[in-house]
Amino acid sequence: MTDEITGTTSPEPAWEKRFRAPRIGLPEWAEDAPDRSLFVSNVTGTFELYTWDRATGAQRRATDRPNGTTDGVLSPDGAWLWWFADTDGDEFGVWMRQPFSGGEDVPAVPGLAASYPAGLALGRDGTVVVGRSTDETGSTIHVVRPGEEPVEIYRNRESAAVGDLSQDSTLIALEHTEHGDAMHAALRVVRPDGSTVAELDDTKGGSEELGLSVLGFSPAPGDSRLLVGHQRDGRWLPMLWDPVTEEETALPIDLPGDISAEWFPAPRSGSAAGASSPAPAGPETEARPPEATALLVVHSHEARSDLWRYDLRSGELIRLETPPGTVSGATARPDGSVEYLWSSAAVPPEVRSTTGRVVLDPPGFRAPASVPVTDAWVEGPGGRVHTLVQKPEGAGPFPTVFEIHGGPTWHDSDAFAAGPAAWVDHGFAVVRVNYRGSTGYGREWTDALKHRVGLIELEDIAAVREWAVDSGIADPDRLVLAGGSWGGYLTLLGLGTQPDAWALGLAAVPVADYVTAYHDEMEALKAMDRTLLGGTPEEVPERFAASSPLTYVDRVRAPVYISAGVNDPRCPIRQIENYVRRLEERGAPHEVYRYDAGHGSLVVEERIKQVRLEIGFAQRHLGTAAPQAAPAG
Repeated sequence: MTDEITGTTSPEPAWEKRFRAPRIGLPEWAEDAPDRSLFVSNVTGTFELYTWDRATGAQRRATDRPNGTTDGVLSPDGAWLWWFADTDGDEFGVWMRQPFSGGEDVPAVPGLAASYPAGLALGRDGTVVVGRSTDETGSTIHVVRPGEEPVEIYRNRESAAVGDLSQDSTLIALEHTEHGDAMHAALRVVRPDGSTVAELDDTKGGSEELGLSVLGFSPAPGDSRLLVGHQRDGRWLPMLWDPVTEEETALPIDLPGDISAEWFPAPRSGSAAGASSPAPAGPETEARPPEATALLVVHSHEARSDLWRYDLRSGELIRLETPPGTVSGATARPDGSVEYLWSSAAVPPEVRSTTGRVVLDPPGFRAPASVPVTDAWVEGPGGRVHTLVQKPEGAGPFPTVFEIHGGPTWHDSDAFAAGPAAWVDHGFAVVRVNYRGSTGYGREWTDALKHRVGLIELEDIAAVREWAVDSGIADPDRLVLAGGSWGGYLTLLGLGTQPDAWALGLAAVPVADYVTAYHDEMEALKAMDRTLLGGTPEEVPERFAASSPLTYVDRVRAPVYISAGVNDPRCPIRQIENYVRRLEERGAPHEVYRYDAGHGSLVVEERIKQVRLEIGFAQRHLGTAAPQAAPAG
């Protein structure tokens, strides 16, 4: 292959193979037809949806679009695949559906115009609940009965979404932020006509606003209990809430960190958790209704995660064996086993089962391994900052990339990532910082960035930068600030507010001009910005100015590389062009790469191109041609 940077021909390097290696997401299965599954894969070079009939082994690519497809769900009976169709990654579109075994795609809900998606629930009796968001209407929720027109049952200017539909289709759980805090949702359960059954709102009656989330209605017939995530103890924990009786049941799960959960179906036909194979199909298996006596617990702590089974009757908590690393998703199967998507920074992802087997292997070659992460805890102005470090072989100091995660309510973990691995292959150390605003370290840590948005995160990054230099890992003259989305925003803000600290900046799909971004972005993100900054640009102009990279653009001295999707609804292109224009007026060293997609790309070769351009930009401006790892075999 020909390297676009050097023009030379060489074997395919390991870093490119990590992107090109076929990958498979965690299969999701139809509730009443567990042999019918749906997964996402990049096996054709673009991430698309695939159906999988476990009984026959047949797999089928269900979607085929130039910019890829990842949002889909199966109907409870497994007869239909629903998928979301937007235009070139702009996230604005309609739900389509097709038969599980293949056939024509048709609009799933005729009568509903294009919108941003805000949740979808499919009932066993054909009832459909669709959440939508547009700039004109705000959030709306619609109920569709078989053969009938959609009926709007909810509308509000603030963000709201469909949480779940009960097993008998009589109750609908909604998450809403009518109180104006987009970071902390309240819950409302309504009937299909929109009338309220009950409300659960932890934003009222206390000195601090606490968030709630819908984890799912009980799968058992006649059981109206809803599994709910809450922050009452300063972190995410599950509890049970019955909206009919309004009874709340705390779950004393004694594990550190954040905890999520889903209902754990009872084993059928005498099978047990950890069994080596599913129970055989038969009248007893098909006739026995699901029970709701246990939970599958996903436990996240200090950038790692593991799985547990919690018995609701006895309170017993049983660990399910998983390797050290990160569980990116898990689902309990009717036979009592658990399937989960696992990886570590060194080991590529696999879809595994607690039976000990790999559930589904993608065709073709396996991604080359990378180096493991090491942990560092750095004292910052707001408390200890957890940092993950990957280094190439040899002694430092190394040219170092500070790869800043997006969100901001997200966190980096000990999970496989082809981007950081590519930098390590080229001789760079990679430092990833779980700054204030990150999830996984308690509610106070996540909520700490309000009003001084961006500036707080950069204080933590500065503390880690100082530690990395003092510890001998990072070369102070070759420090790269990089990231995508919110990480791209922090990159541009950091280059302007800390101009002496960074030798280079790499910003992908960033917020660059906060005021223009606010006016152009999707409605749900406007609500989040009002929460973070305490109002609109017209109400708190000084906060938007203090947090906008455009305010500091004339102080930027480091060369800056910016990549942007021209159809991006989250970090729209106009506000990036405003920032670039100011760089051009100053004659500041910069490069801009625009591509025809939205907030990132689902096309593998496009992603490789972007990483190749970033690495080339860094090598040219840092005056180093860092050695690559040997080509993959």
